[in-house]
Amino acid sequence: MADKSKIVLPASGPLKSVQVDALVVLKICKHASSAHPQVITGQLLGMDVDGELQVTNSFPFPSTDPSTSSNDPDSNLASAAALAPRSKASAWYQTEMVRCLREMNVDANSVGWYQSANLGNFLNTNFIDNQYFYQNALNERTVALVHDTARSAQGALSLRAFRLTPQFMAVQKEGKFTSESLAKHNLTYRDILIELPVSVHNSHLLTTFLHQLDTPPIPNPFNPFSQPSSTPLFPNFDSLDLSIDPFLEKNCDLLLDSIETHYTELNNSQYYQRQLAREQTKIAAWLTKRKQENILRAAAKQPLLPENEWTRLFKPPVEPSRLETLLNSRQIEQYAKQVDGFTASVTAKMFAVNGGLSKTQEQLQL
Repeated sequence: MADKSKIVLPASGPLKSVQVDALVVLKICKHASSAHPQVITGQLLGMDVDGELQVTNSFPFPSTDPSTSSNDPDSNLASAAALAPRSKASAWYQTEMVRCLREMNVDANSVGWYQSANLGNFLNTNFIDNQYFYQNALNERTVALVHDTARSAQGALSLRAFRLTPQFMAVQKEGKFTSESLAKHNLTYRDILIELPVSVHNSHLLTTFLHQLDTPPIPNPFNPFSQPSSTPLFPNFDSLDLSIDPFLEKNCDLLLDSIETHYTELNNSQYYQRQLAREQTKIAAWLTKRKQENILRAAAKQPLLPENEWTRLFKPPVEPSRLETLLNSRQIEQYAKQVDGFTASVTAKMFAVNGGLSKTQEQLQL
């Protein structure tokens, strides 16, 4: 993005929370639901007030036409949307939008970006690279808002704010996710992201409008049997439903896929360790042989041979990046928490039904 959208703020304490205007929430929800299940991204605008990041406006990044670049439009569209926050093709559009908003006296300071997700499946290299681009190149005090469209469809808004930790920023700046670098910065999969609390803010005008809406009918105080018309007169058995939530099944499938990916990364790491041990054995044998030759040459008063030629003769394998392993481990933890949340209500019902069935069987046996 151009320098116009870059803001320089005085050094202050760390960000404590994120406040999002209700209009911004509606914009993000509409944008995400219109493209579900594709990934969408957009820009967040606002300001930082005493450690609270106030998001007051947003706009989506422009979409590209995937039919002209590859034979797989869906995958190309998803990758283009994920790369949009740091794409050079979107720089002109973002600059013009910020300029127009500034001319309209609207908050035009970049405070982050937003992305949609499907059941918490957003932790990947594109997400990390986008947030690192914002925190490192544009403004350090920025956040990434993640809107889970699938979970929000259940009736509860799922909007979470994340930032990269200082440890991860230091390792990402070095560009080496090796075992030595992770141990140096004491970085684990739990230290990748910091989640900030999110609150939704309504303007005074909107709050006044909500209070002026029609209230439900008030029961007649002279008739003790009168009830509001909104109260159902029949029992509600929805809470006794024992069917397995389809979102729970999808979470379990995603969890299994992540576990398989983790197993693949583990095999790659073990293969690297075996290759490294094999090369180190060859190098040690070569050094031992060269030292023996130098002892004989020294006894014969001949010039010694250099002992550092092994760097030219042998090429130890390069350690693979541990970034994918870290992200996948964090994704597994998130899926496990979601499964735990989904099964919290179902497990109690299953135990209740199991206890009732056992008592019924005992009565039938008697």
